[in-house]
Amino acid sequence: MIHKGSCHCGAIKFTVEAPAEINVIRCNCSLCNMLGYIHLIVKKEYFSLLTGADNLSLYTFNTHVAQHMFCKTCGVKPFYVPRSHPDGYSINVNCLDHSTIKNIIVKDFDGQNWQDNITDIT
Repeated sequence: MIHKGSCHCGAIKFTVEAPAEINVIRCNCSLCNMLGYIHLIVKKEYFSLLTGADNLSLYTFNTHVAQHMFCKTCGVKPFYVPRSHPDGYSINVNCLDHSTIKNIIVKDFDGQNWQDNITDIT
């Protein structure tokens, strides 16, 4: 199934291939907790950026492995390259058009203790 997504203002548009019933991760790390980010992890080949590459702003911290990308216009983070899956993308489920999603199964992840729990999501 192809799901469409975008940032709030629509400058960044993308598609992601995933089942209609998706398994997602809710993380409580400092950044995800503040943003309300819910992760759909996919391989790079399942993600396509359609518009807005020039409207993305990059933010990194700590190990600088994760590549957090935000819309320069509205500030929303629709996707990023996660530290846990540097060969893929984490899609913000809140930025997807939910008309193609039949069910969302949420798994909580203790990102505040990332090192102790990373094997739970890899």
